[in-house]
Amino acid sequence: MIKSMTGYGKSVIELPTKKITVEIKSLNSKNMDLNARVPSAYREKELMLRNRISKSLSRGKVDFNLYVELTGESTNSVVNESVVKQYMGQLSEIADGDATDLLKMAIRLPDALKTEREEIDETEFNKIVEAVDQALEAINKYRASEGNALETEFLQRVVNIDALLAEVIEMDPQRIENVKDRLRKAISELKESVDENRFEQELIYYLEKYDITEEQVRLKNHLDYFKETLENHTSNGKKLGFISQEIGREINTIGSKANYAPMQQLVVQMKDELEKIKEQALNVL
Repeated sequence: MIKSMTGYGKSVIELPTKKITVEIKSLNSKNMDLNARVPSAYREKELMLRNRISKSLSRGKVDFNLYVELTGESTNSVVNESVVKQYMGQLSEIADGDATDLLKMAIRLPDALKTEREEIDETEFNKIVEAVDQALEAINKYRASEGNALETEFLQRVVNIDALLAEVIEMDPQRIENVKDRLRKAISELKESVDENRFEQELIYYLEKYDITEEQVRLKNHLDYFKETLENHTSNGKKLGFISQEIGREINTIGSKANYAPMQQLVVQMKDELEKIKEQALNVL
């Protein structure tokens, strides 16, 4: 069973004075690339959250966002009374206005408000961890669903390549005859007598050089191995990528040895199917 690296998960929890939202989304990447946006009040817990997410998702370009919205009457920001009074005193010396007008101007100036840092409440943070786990569960379900769709497509592409390979195998005897005929025709056009035994030896050498039996067998084995890997319990996109490279190597060798236009057309079709496999394999976990 394979998983996609593309996914999205979200969880929302309501606390007495806060609404906390956790969002996690991921795209494909060679390694784990985690970008976290966490409010400053929870920075000391960020490393622990990162480790939790990395362990669950393994690989991908991951964006983790933790949003905290105050819904109650409590707030961490308070008026810096001494600073505001100093501002109002200075403003009164350079501008006319009543206390209300001076206060409106002073409250907009730097340091008029200060934020009092609160210690993290463990009960509250446990709820945040619970929300992160829920979002991770959601994104992993999403990844599994996307993986099922990818697996269906992979199997279809492999079936297509296998069918084209069957046509290549069926066509091979005709290709050999075509090669023999071309050689005989080339010799006859030289209008020179040749030693038949020597000609047969050269013909055998030439045909062995362009024999594709081994490539056909290896390609078939690679296709079967690709399907076996899809059925494994653990998703391994890198392994699928390596097998795809081996499949491509055999297809390319068949194409270079074919020396027969109808077979080369089949090779082009196999390459097209393989490119679609390689493109999607980059998105497999």
